[in-house]
Amino acid sequence: MDRLPRAETANAMNWTSWLPLRALSGWTAKDLDSDLAAGITLAAIAIPEQMATARLGGFQPEIGFFAFVAGSVAFALFGSNRQLSVGADSTITPLFAGGLALVATSGSPHYLALAAMLALMVGLLVALSGVFRLGWIADLLSVPVTTGFLAGISLHIIVSQLPGLLGLPQESGETLRRIGEIAANLHFANPWSLALGLGVFAIVFIAARISARIPAALIGMVLATLAVIVFDLKRQGVEVLGALPNGLPTPEMPTVDFRDAQALVPLALLIAIVVMVQTAATSRSFAPQDGEAPYVNRDFVGVGVGSIVAGLFGAFAVNSSPPRTAIVAQTGGRSQLSGLIAAAIVLALSTFGGSLLANVPQAALAGVLMFVAQHILRWQVFAKVYRQAPGEFALILVTMIAIVVLPIETGVAIGIGLSLLHGIWGSTHTEPIELAQVPGTSVWWPPSGSSAGEQRPGVLVAAFQAPLSFVNADRFKRGLRDLIDARSDEVKLVVLEASNIVEIDYTAAQALIDTIRHCRDKGAVFAIARMESLRGQAALNRFGIADLVGTQRIFHSVDAAIKALGPGQPQQQDDVQ
Repeated sequence: MDRLPRAETANAMNWTSWLPLRALSGWTAKDLDSDLAAGITLAAIAIPEQMATARLGGFQPEIGFFAFVAGSVAFALFGSNRQLSVGADSTITPLFAGGLALVATSGSPHYLALAAMLALMVGLLVALSGVFRLGWIADLLSVPVTTGFLAGISLHIIVSQLPGLLGLPQESGETLRRIGEIAANLHFANPWSLALGLGVFAIVFIAARISARIPAALIGMVLATLAVIVFDLKRQGVEVLGALPNGLPTPEMPTVDFRDAQALVPLALLIAIVVMVQTAATSRSFAPQDGEAPYVNRDFVGVGVGSIVAGLFGAFAVNSSPPRTAIVAQTGGRSQLSGLIAAAIVLALSTFGGSLLANVPQAALAGVLMFVAQHILRWQVFAKVYRQAPGEFALILVTMIAIVVLPIETGVAIGIGLSLLHGIWGSTHTEPIELAQVPGTSVWWPPSGSSAGEQRPGVLVAAFQAPLSFVNADRFKRGLRDLIDARSDEVKLVVLEASNIVEIDYTAAQALIDTIRHCRDKGAVFAIARMESLRGQAALNRFGIADLVGTQRIFHSVDAAIKALGPGQPQQQDDVQ
């Protein structure tokens, strides 16, 4: 089911909501100053970040510029959120880089073609998920699993950037082996590279504590570049980017054979899920301030088209960025015009300014990514889950370890599986409970040690606090039968309080029918109260349960059921006879 707000569902049913440029609707000239300031700030943040992220994935820095321009323009045309920023993202880059490295040499023409094809596949999956309103997929990853996933990605980023920070040759292969190689070569570290990288990290880290609006990464990169030029650090072994090619690539379909494309399908599915999870979270976190519901499905289309355009221009899959989106919001961005302004600045740099980046040290980009890595570690969530839900804390650790130790795409698949199993476990371990009446009220509530509540003679009120489905149908049937059998000598009326039963599938319907018949075999009347879910009501009719129970025994409240059918009532006597 789609768990998006009702207003969003209404939007999805209105064809006008799918018209292009929705993210620019309502824009007026008075918004220009705010969008211009936000766009310039966004470009200053994005330029070093996109270069660093491209290098993280094994691409030339200008490929990150192409990804940012493609994502920004496509989202402005087809997305909904007015502030969301799309481009190269460090969350998914290690994921697809690790997967592609298994079948092609990083940076090779084959690698680049596979990355472009993967971008097309991911974009198509994400865009179609939006068209068919599959926003509920974004809820597949629980918070603990997402936290473990980000922690594992953070460690991948740190390990991948340590060689650049230390001035060592880049390592490839499994994460643990790379750590061993780096440790063995520490004595070859270049102190100048280390100083530049740590200096950029310190600038970004300190500036983030002051204000997120400060383009600290750009400032750090400029200062590091000046240091390379002034002190001639290239002679000291400091690696620099070199002049980047000017101009834009021509759009074309990547040349990949069918077998390679087929092998990319599982990786594309995993990345698409991660993109949808992050996009939904970002869209909902930066919802419109005018009361309009976030339109997550439309945002999926915008982000998906961004990946498709990026793939056609030889770049890689793009994703929404929570930090960059926050920058747009904090600097007063009013519409996607801010993203278009930033894209225009980045496009101008990639078209005409390649030589300006020739002396940017690799260590500076490593310093930027080191900051990103520590930034995506959710230490507060770690601590809160550990204190409040120790069992779920294990999900964080297992997911993180799986992503670090195993191939990264396998680790993500394990994380998704754990998240689904955790959700299913919660449903399968739900038991029917007997309710008691809160004294002096018409409220029926689970009894507790401090308030046992009151029971009505001859009446059993039971509740099941989960949707009824095949995963818990047998537990529901056995649990409710046990409650009935425990008081079979006195119970004349059983009321199922169904406010939490929002859905009933076929298997569960048969279990409910068996329970109703068992109740009658014990000489008691069965009634249903507070079936508030429309889908639940439809299921009662579809499976014949409403006819079996009798529509006159389905009530809006527990009290109404007891007043009509309780021991001593005329209808109760008729039913018993």
